[in-house]
Amino acid sequence: MSTFGTLDTAASGAILGKTWLDAVAHNIANVNTVRPAAEEPFRAKLVVARERSDGQGVTVAGIEDSAAAPQVVYDPDHPMADAEGRVVRPVVDLAGEMANMMAAQRSYQANLSVIRSSREAYEAAMRLGR
Repeated sequence: MSTFGTLDTAASGAILGKTWLDAVAHNIANVNTVRPAAEEPFRAKLVVARERSDGQGVTVAGIEDSAAAPQVVYDPDHPMADAEGRVVRPVVDLAGEMANMMAAQRSYQANLSVIRSSREAYEAAMRLGR
């Protein structure tokens, strides 16, 4: 591990946490986005993480769309309804996204805490070396 390996590992976790939070926010913002039944619905974005090749942290391997089946509902009064009065609901589980938001936020905060603590330890070591 490099001299600043702890900082590098925690920074990679913080970047992943921020990316995850951004994806969750985007999903929640689109929880009520409906489209005509013939169109593809909004699909929740899922962040895919992978361990870094050096084993010291994580990286965002990609962002995928949810593969869950969309729900087509009959709502003839909706302005986006097709000729048969159907709209397709977004593929977003609000309760799941709220749980993801809490987990992502805690992950982000924990990594920032490690960064702060590591920085303070490195600064104390530098002061001792003077």
